[in-house]
Parts: sequence; C-alpha cells; structure tokens
Amino acid sequence: MLTAPPFYCRNMLLEDIPEVMAIDVRSFPTPMKESMLRYELVENQLAHYQVLAQKFTIGDASEKRIVGFAGYWLMGDEVHVSTIAVQPELRGQHLGEMLLLNMLFLAYEHPACLVTLEVRRSNVAAQQLYAKYNFAVVGERPRYYKDTGEDAILMTAELLNGRYHQFLIAQKQTLLAQIQTKA
Repeated sequence: MLTAPPFYCRNMLLEDIPEVMAIDVRSFPTPMKESMLRYELVENQLAHYQVLAQKFTIGDASEKRIVGFAGYWLMGDEVHVSTIAVQPELRGQHLGEMLLLNMLFLAYEHPACLVTLEVRRSNVAAQQLYAKYNFAVVGERPRYYKDTGEDAILMTAELLNGRYHQFLIAQKQTLLAQIQTKA
C-alpha cells in the first residue's frame, strides 16, 4: 500500500463506512447505499476496497481521517475499477492519482493482465488521469449512467509487459514527491 506522509492507503474496514459514505455523497450524483458497500466489504469475494487516510496531530493526540477511497473487482485475470473518490476540497492534489496507482500495484499482486474502467464522458479530468497511466479508450457505453443518462467511455490498460510495471515504479516516485511537497 502506498504511503506519502501524511497520507497512506490501507484496506477499507467496516468502521470506515460512515466517512466513506460522506465522501461518496459529495462526489457522485447517485451515491452508493451503505448496504451495498457493506455487502462489497463482507460478502463479495471479488471486491477489493481501499481508503486513503490522512494522519495529523491535534495537541498531543494523533488523529486520522479518510480523505478518499477506491474499489475494484477482480474477475479472472481482469481488474475492473468500480470507484475512485476524493473529498472535493482536496481534489487537484494528486490524491485520486495515489488511489489509482495503489490499485494498479495491487493488480500486479493478483496477478491481473488487464485493468478496465468506465468514466463519465463529462469527467475530462479523470480521463486525462487515466490516459497519463496509459489507459486507452476502447469503446463507449451509451446512457450507461442511469442517474443522468450520460454515456460512459470504456478504457483499459494492459499489465502484461514489464515495461508498464517499470513505468508505474517511476510514476510512484514522482507522485509521492509531489504529494509530500503539497502536504
């Protein structure tokens, strides 16, 4: 799991659900239901969720808060990214990128050959982030998002070659330095 003090990724726990739900409500037109997230964590063997936490000090006490989360499903040798969200006031600080990169490293641990995701056509910032990590547009899903009727763009990245893994290692060094500089 990636760490860039004061931020660190870790597996999502049931006690994280209230903080995760608060971020989800502020991030998506139709937020997840708490029962669905609970199902994903407890019963869905394909689901893997992480949180991005921030550690800080108040007086003599060390505190933490969840500032983002991400999830994916492992289906055979394919990782399907299901969600990435960061607290709105912390966007633009590479934290969503940290969550994505963490998931890509975890994909190698399974091992997976392919990572797929859908992204809203209007979410240009996310599309640019995925392109930065060599995701290619491979199709679209018309009216995919039931809440708005918006189309989804389907993107994939292949994990088969060692060069991509080396690329991720280089991206990790750059990204962690950027986050620590801003923190």
